[in-house]
Parts: sequence; C-alpha cells; structure tokens
Amino acid sequence: MVYYESLFKEMLQGQELRRPAMKKSEPAFFQRLEQAMDVHREKIRLNVLKPRWDDSVLDLTTSDFLSLSRTGRIREAFLAELARCGDFRLSASGSRVQYGNYEYILEVEREIAAFHGAETAWICHSGFYANIGVLEAIALPGDAIVFDEFSHASTGVGMKVSVAAHKIPFQHNSADSLRDVLTSLKDLDPGFTKGEKSILICVESLYSMEGDLCPLKELVSVAKEVFPNGSAQFIIDEAHSNGVIGPNGGGLVQLLGLEKEIAIRVHMCSKALGSTGGVILCNQTVRSALAQYSRCLTYSGAPSVPMVASIRAGYQLLSSGQTQKEQNHIQEIVKYFFGSLLDHPIWQEAMDEGLISVPLAEDYEQRSVLSHVVPIKVKPGHDFFLFTHLAKANMNAYPMAYPVVPKGTALVRMLFHAHNTKEEVDKIITAVGEWADEILSIERGESKNVIPSSMREFLAMQGTNGWE
Repeated sequence: MVYYESLFKEMLQGQELRRPAMKKSEPAFFQRLEQAMDVHREKIRLNVLKPRWDDSVLDLTTSDFLSLSRTGRIREAFLAELARCGDFRLSASGSRVQYGNYEYILEVEREIAAFHGAETAWICHSGFYANIGVLEAIALPGDAIVFDEFSHASTGVGMKVSVAAHKIPFQHNSADSLRDVLTSLKDLDPGFTKGEKSILICVESLYSMEGDLCPLKELVSVAKEVFPNGSAQFIIDEAHSNGVIGPNGGGLVQLLGLEKEIAIRVHMCSKALGSTGGVILCNQTVRSALAQYSRCLTYSGAPSVPMVASIRAGYQLLSSGQTQKEQNHIQEIVKYFFGSLLDHPIWQEAMDEGLISVPLAEDYEQRSVLSHVVPIKVKPGHDFFLFTHLAKANMNAYPMAYPVVPKGTALVRMLFHAHNTKEEVDKIITAVGEWADEILSIERGESKNVIPSSMREFLAMQGTNGWE
C-alpha cells in the first residue's frame, strides 16, 4: 500500500460517526464526548493520529528544519554527549525547587544563556509549557497581557491560567494597533504609567501559520514611546526561528541585536535542533519569579539528564557553526520556490483568479531573510482538496482551517528544510499547478466533475470503511 492510501484509510476510519452506534447503556459521560467529536467527524475535520511516512515522501510537514534528525547527526551528537555524562541517574527525581536542580542542567543552562546573549536560561519539558509557565508566573494581579491576534495556542492556554486583569489582542504585526492598545491601557489606569502595574506583550519571531516575521524593532519602539518607564516588556516565542534565523541560528532577537530589549525569549529545541524540550531566556529576576509563581514549571519533575544531553548536543552543533550550511540552503531553496512559482503560468493564472495566494512571495527579493514557513492560501474547503492532491503526488503538506486559522480562511502550510532539493521544488510547483488547473476547469464549468479527482478518490474510500 502506498503512503497516501494508508493515510487516507487512517483518516477516514477516524471520521466514522461514533455516537449513533453507542448503546444506550454506555455511560453518558462517553456518549457526550463522542457526540462532541461527531460534529468534527461530519466535516471530516477530526484530528487523528496519522501514520508516519518514510523518506520517500516529499516532506513539507516535519519540524526537522535543519535535517539533523533525518541525517542522524543529532542522534550521533546526543549519544556522544550522553557517554560523557558517565554514571548518571536517569530520573531527575524531583522538581527544580527540590531535588531536580542538579549541576548538569545548570551547566547546560549557562551555556545556552551565553550562546543567546542572555543572563540566564531555564530548560523546560517543551516550548508549549514554557509559554504557559511564563504567562502563569510573570503577569501579576492587575497587570495586562497584550498579544498579537495570531499568537500560538500556548499563549491562549497561558492566558487562561494567568491572573492578569487585562488580556487584549492587537492586530497582527501592526505597530499602530499595538500603540492604540497600549495607549488605551495608559488612559485606563495610571498604575501602568506609575510603574505600579505592568504589561507583558506577547509576539512570535516567525508566525507558524502566516509564516511572516515580526517587525520587532518597530514594536519595541512603540512600547518605549508609550511607556518610557519600562512598564511594558516583551515575551517573544522563537520556536520557528531557533536554529534557522540569525547568527548560528540564534533567532530573530539576535539577528536584530535586541538581546537587551526583550525581557523573555522562549526557544524550542524539538524543531530545528532535532532534540526535545524548550528554553526560557531571561534575567535573574524573571528566573526567580518562575520558581516562585509557575506551578507549571515547578510542580512537575525536572528534565532528565538524557533530555538535557540531547538539548546540549543540538546547541553544540549550532554554536560550532556546523549548521550554517543548512541555514544557507534553506534560504536558497525558499528563494528558488518563490522564483519558480512566480514564473509558472498556471500559478500566475490561479493567483490572478483568486484561487490561491502566496503573500510571502511578494517582493521576496527585497527581503534579506526569508521564512521557511510558507502558507499557500486557498478558499475554505480547497485546503483539503489540495492536501489530498499533494498526498497522491507523494507529498505531505497539511491543510489548515478554522479554528487554527481565522474563520473564513484556509491554507496549506509548506515547511522547507535543509533536505529539500530544487528537484523537489520543481515537483511541488508542477503538482500545485496541476491541481489549480483542474480547479479552474471545474469552476469555469469546463469539467463534468464538481470536485477534483484526488478528493473523489478519498471519498470513494469511505465505502471500504463501512460508512457512506
């Protein structure tokens, strides 16, 4: 069975309605859960655990940006580092405020802080938990959290456990909108101007769905302008930039030289580094507040030695310059992708007709740094059509629809890696072009079909799974 067939089969099995088939004698608790999930199954939108694909499938999905996992380089570096740890204890056997604050994790945190030009670092089990832990601990009663409207889900969860009095979004990447929100807070409560209350501004260096970079310098200038006393400080999520952007992959903050301007940085180790976990970069004041107020970080066992060793191995590859070639290749492959799609007549026709759009391709030659996260924006519903078409072409790029992206929008997200080649880009351009040509034909009434061929095949497999 080829990969797309096993993928489709697994997805379709997960979309079978469960509530109607349940016996009345089954607990109401489970019936209610299944009924809630059936709402998503009816739209073929229930998340399912998908089968892992092999390297023959063109990868536009994994977070292995620098290809350190695929090539085995991170595994080799990790095993070498672990061997140097000697007769270590496998478990941390306690939280960071108890027995789990061992010397090895402190040593690695000092190294990471030095690499990023930060005062201190705190290693966490994941970047998701890091974001939650910061928002839980740092925003005090009466404070405000101001966040980009496209912030990651972890920011949303973090705000739910935060005691901040105000949680206000600003328009995506808009310095003017940020100024308006900060000014409204300034007018609302003199405590912000007096330094009696604080504002935590949440942004991302590179947004995971839009793929665009944060205009960080402009946003920092606005915050200083409105609150020159420093009441407003930034937390930036560098999940998608770590290892890919900046000197030796240090991230956007280091690329812009803003290390002293950003209070808190969160870096992910499970993406470009091919490792696991997350890191909070901050000063000693914030570190102490995390230990005091973050239940998320201090009421759980500390990261183990093997986990920390894998993080150290990844950072050693970055700091030694051994990933610079991969960083450069990602930039080149994205340039090639943008140039190729803009030169392709079907892509141009599809963009002119409003069938697809690739905002990041606009004026790409004028940008010094390109994002490796590239959304292909389509009409709602077409995201799944394009996904099935690419899957049949032995490519994996996942569809994104509401609520992952704003209501009324949809996209297929393409992630580029060091292991992607120009030949693969050519295949992508051809495959999307073929899909666009078919959709254009359907929409113009030139085809007898009303849905594209790949989606027809997907739906035809419903019968083999026992539902129509």
